[in-house]
Amino acid sequence: MKLNFKKLGAGKPLVILHGLFGSLDNWFSIARELEKSFTLYLVDQRNHGDSPHSDEWNYEVMVEDLKELLDDEGLDMVYLMGHSMGGKTAMNFAVKYSDRVEKLIVADIAPRYYPIHHQKILTGLNAIDLKAIKSRKEADDILSEYIPELGVRQFLLKSLSRDSQGFVWKINLPVITKNIEEVGKALEEGELYDGPTLFLAGENSDYIQQSDLSDMEEFFPKYEVEFISNAGHWLHAEQPESVIEEVLKFLN
Repeated sequence: MKLNFKKLGAGKPLVILHGLFGSLDNWFSIARELEKSFTLYLVDQRNHGDSPHSDEWNYEVMVEDLKELLDDEGLDMVYLMGHSMGGKTAMNFAVKYSDRVEKLIVADIAPRYYPIHHQKILTGLNAIDLKAIKSRKEADDILSEYIPELGVRQFLLKSLSRDSQGFVWKINLPVITKNIEEVGKALEEGELYDGPTLFLAGENSDYIQQSDLSDMEEFFPKYEVEFISNAGHWLHAEQPESVIEEVLKFLN
């Protein structure tokens, strides 16, 4: 699959993958700083952003999507960074194509299995009748019945777009809803990436815990962990300066 991406800056290539319900736009504020040091590839994963939709949606195909992009761009080796679902894609890519990844950064996700925990979000998104709503405010009003946090709703509604027929989702909501269990899958036993690996964890997030360190060591023996203060799961949005600092320190 030919993924949508934006290329910025100059220097060694750094590929960045967004998380579930997100898009490459989520990384623009950080990209403006990182593009001073690297050639950035901000990527929309399949069924997200402006990349194509497909009924097939799992880490196996997302890994191959990324390989196709690197091949098309003539990138033999890259720095690779991913957040949440994008971090899982990055980890799966690194263990399969270790010779293509010089250094790996994983933002607030561990290699382990995560149980389904997005059901309220999916219920809220599916409650929005795109043919009936006339404004984004109407969509937000419906979503607020399921998701009280304004910031979370604003993030989700970035995927609500408009065409000549009316409102449309950029995300492939039916496929994501049907296959949501794919997002939480663990890395397969016996695989490893022995290059330098940085895990960035939100101090206030429960996605990375002390019990995850043994898994990190098993799959990524040259790993290190840095906790971002005063940050939850969306650490790059909550503490962008700290994330930029840790990324530059690790890659340079």
